[in-house]
Amino acid sequence: MVEASVNYIPTAGGRYFGFLRDITERKQMEEALSAEKERLAVTLRSISEGVIATDTKGRVVLMNNVAEKLTGWEQEKAQGLPVSEVMHLIDQHAGIRGENPVQQVLQTGQPVNLPIHTILLARDGTERLLAASAAPIIDWHQQIIGAVMVFQDKTLERLTEREMLKIEKLSSLGLMAGGIAHDLNNVLAVILGNISLASLEVKDELTRKSLAEAEKAGLRARDLAKQLLVFARGGTPVKELVTIGEVIQDSAKLACAGTPVRCEVSAPPDLWPVEVDPGQISQVIQNLVINAVQAMPQGGEVRLSCENVILSKDNPLTLRPGNYIKIAVQDQGVGIWPDHLPKIFDPYFTTKQKGSGLGLATAYAIIKNHEGHITVDSTVGKGTTFFIYLPAAKKEYRPKPELTAEVRKGRGKILVMDDEEQIRTTMRLILEYLGYEAELVEDGGKALARYSAAKDAGQPFDAVIVDLTVPGSMGGRELIQRLRQVDPEVKALVFSGYADDPIMSHFEEFGFRGFIRKPYSIQDVSEALHKVLH
Repeated sequence: MVEASVNYIPTAGGRYFGFLRDITERKQMEEALSAEKERLAVTLRSISEGVIATDTKGRVVLMNNVAEKLTGWEQEKAQGLPVSEVMHLIDQHAGIRGENPVQQVLQTGQPVNLPIHTILLARDGTERLLAASAAPIIDWHQQIIGAVMVFQDKTLERLTEREMLKIEKLSSLGLMAGGIAHDLNNVLAVILGNISLASLEVKDELTRKSLAEAEKAGLRARDLAKQLLVFARGGTPVKELVTIGEVIQDSAKLACAGTPVRCEVSAPPDLWPVEVDPGQISQVIQNLVINAVQAMPQGGEVRLSCENVILSKDNPLTLRPGNYIKIAVQDQGVGIWPDHLPKIFDPYFTTKQKGSGLGLATAYAIIKNHEGHITVDSTVGKGTTFFIYLPAAKKEYRPKPELTAEVRKGRGKILVMDDEEQIRTTMRLILEYLGYEAELVEDGGKALARYSAAKDAGQPFDAVIVDLTVPGSMGGRELIQRLRQVDPEVKALVFSGYADDPIMSHFEEFGFRGFIRKPYSIQDVSEALHKVLH
């Protein structure tokens, strides 16, 4: 390739002189450089990390599109600015502006990895957790001609890791808490069963009040045992189709009763139904509202709202895409300090002088067991808002007829199997008061033998009530299978203090006709038997 030029030289002959220069090599170099730049641009556009290159003074000379998206700056506007203006970094732990890694690289000539708790504050105020590093750019003469930063958004990944750590913490306490709760429920079954039985016959007003107070204390202990099971072992929900607005309305008003806090609930009539354990969801709402009340000792307002939302595949909540009910519980209280926010769902973490630290851990476990999500947003001095997401049901909601609370008496012969003598004795007293004849055994082997003998003698049992778990012997799970071999039509009820066992929530799949949850009242027993025998 030739470059030509012609110059006129004013001489007597009026001559022109022409010059020819071979520029093939220069053009080839320019084309190669242009191609290299294009390859670099394509490469930078293709990678998933953000890239920012600077000159020796730390000013931006190049950004790829990922860097533009994460920082909120366009390359044209960022070019020539100090990288510290474009990359606004914050140390999450210290809560202050982080060091500029580019200046450190330019001064030392050594690569730098940013701490894992570094936050990038984008131009629009969005905060992202980063994995980032910076390194010098070296020319052919081993001179530093700039620096390059490579960074990646790790927000979602670290949120997922945090969720897994919470689950591990909850699971680690499961065995101990489950055993304690089971034993506590056995004791409470005896206490509350006898109280409910005695209350029906007592006429003296003072004694009735005393029994009522004792029952109230027993119910509080039952709720504590239930919380232990739910947050530590993840109590399996006993689900039913409900309209969530009614559950929230009743639960919130109950939690606010007698306090200086006003409660406002907004639940549109077109809310999708949900399939949940109403008792567990009520517990979540009450825990959140009680927290809100305690955050506003001088009074105020707690607002609860519900709405239908559709989550896409790439939603930041790590939930399956689909239809959800979003519940917000908002207070005007003191707020939560930023360093406390990552810990509030941890078991036994509390900032209150009086508190077990179980409330939010229980709420977290319950929502997780419903395949939902709970998160929090708080500003110190302004208030806190909890957000709950629950999957919408695909079934159509139909109101159920109201259940009667009366004690239903009956007739028949009932076989009771439980390894605790006091529970057997209490159940006998309840059954005899209701008009039934009771026979008691302490394990599954004796229950099977007694049931078979009675059937062979032509004096069969009308129903069987069996404990789910019998240490060292046949429990309810195995017993029901053996009983059905003897009598396919056996009318068996399972009762247990383990709320998280799948048999309690899907008893029909295992061959039972009903269940009684420990601890129980005389009304619970009468209602369960009435359903099975009629």
